[in-house]
Amino acid sequence: MAQQRDRRVGGSRDAGARDAGAHRERLRKVVEPVVVAAGYDLEDLDVSRVGRRHLLRVAVDSDKGVDLDAVAEVSRAVSAALDEAEAAGDELIAGEYELEVGSRGVDRPLTEPRHWRRNRTRLVLVEVAGKPVTGRVTAVTETGVTLDVEGAAQTVAFADLGPGKVQVEMKRLAELPEDLDEDDDLDDDDEEGEDEA
Repeated sequence: MAQQRDRRVGGSRDAGARDAGAHRERLRKVVEPVVVAAGYDLEDLDVSRVGRRHLLRVAVDSDKGVDLDAVAEVSRAVSAALDEAEAAGDELIAGEYELEVGSRGVDRPLTEPRHWRRNRTRLVLVEVAGKPVTGRVTAVTETGVTLDVEGAAQTVAFADLGPGKVQVEMKRLAELPEDLDEDDDLDDDDEEGEDEA
């Protein structure tokens, strides 16, 4: 009897995972067209429970980066699309929810060719043929990536790359220009990915 109970519990977990996957896909069908229409790629979509509310996180990116104004604009458009879907009778998120739209950030793995292209000149850690390699992305083509590994160019096909991880580099004070104004941004690229609505 206990075995049957265990099986039923396992089955309900599988059904719950399938339901969660189907629910996420329904959300994606509403959110993605809005994000694409605004000129961005939908990088990730996640729904989690926070107390009595749900939190819907939407990560977006583009070749030109994502700034605070863009995040606010996309957030309003996504919110309107979700409201429209709810009004049409499609309950996508039960009860109250909070919408959080932001860029993909530097902590997410590089898995798509566009991720590599958008991180040209950055130092990355990636597995190549089962071995960890640290190198700077110097070029990205339709078929692969060229890394500068300790001064030597190494070209790797996308199929042979594991997920890459951007390595955060701290600039040395001596490398900064002497006439840098306090209000100037030190590195606009590093500011990308930190904006959230």
